[in-house]
Amino acid sequence: MLDVHHFSYGWITPVLAYFMSFVGCLLGLQCAARARNSEEGRAGWLIGAAVAIGGTGIWVMHFIAMLGFSIRGAEIRYDVLLTLFSAVTAMVVVGIGLFMVSRPHTTFARLVAGGTVTGLGVGTMHYTGMYAMNTNADIGYEPRIVAVSIVIAVVASVVALWFTLRVKGFLARVGAAMIMGVAVCGMHYTGMAAMHADATHHGHAPPAGAHAFELLGPLIGIVSMVTMFVLISVSLSDIEHDDPVPTGGPHNWPRRED
Repeated sequence: MLDVHHFSYGWITPVLAYFMSFVGCLLGLQCAARARNSEEGRAGWLIGAAVAIGGTGIWVMHFIAMLGFSIRGAEIRYDVLLTLFSAVTAMVVVGIGLFMVSRPHTTFARLVAGGTVTGLGVGTMHYTGMYAMNTNADIGYEPRIVAVSIVIAVVASVVALWFTLRVKGFLARVGAAMIMGVAVCGMHYTGMAAMHADATHHGHAPPAGAHAFELLGPLIGIVSMVTMFVLISVSLSDIEHDDPVPTGGPHNWPRRED
């Protein structure tokens, strides 16, 4: 069995992965809050939430963490199309879950159903991303740990969808995003713990595909920059949007002291 390393660059990759998961989830919660308070453009805000949570909060987190993954004595490259497919999968399944629960008077059964669909999709994204990894080592998985990672994904998805429905106020959304980031990272590293690598018996030819930094570096950089810009823009406008307007007519508004 070959040595597998998940933290080849120390704590840089897991900390950065968690930070991007937190940022993506926070932006998604901001967009979901807008969807709750908007009749027009509701679908657009939900799509934005799906892209933020699925694209940045989950997919970007996954592959930033993968930058720190290495197998001693083996080379790792990535299938470009499968890697992009895993990104689309993450955004689509989160979108399905959001649209399932974002209805008036959502029941607990619908919440669980939406979370289950989303969680299974997130698990599919994770293992598709792993399947996109080409290496000259033989990769295998421990079924019990894989099952645990899927359970974590489903539970985390149910909680995340509940947050999108219930959490109000920017500080509360920050706290919820921190919890969601922990859950996403927990699912990823649990799934990675299920993996083991053995020396191949089919030669040592270099695997096909793109190197991690050739493929993932530009993608992660672009998505991260766009996410940060949109988060700042949405958060600033959200402060104005959430600022309550005094009711009861102008005569009841607080007067300005000279």
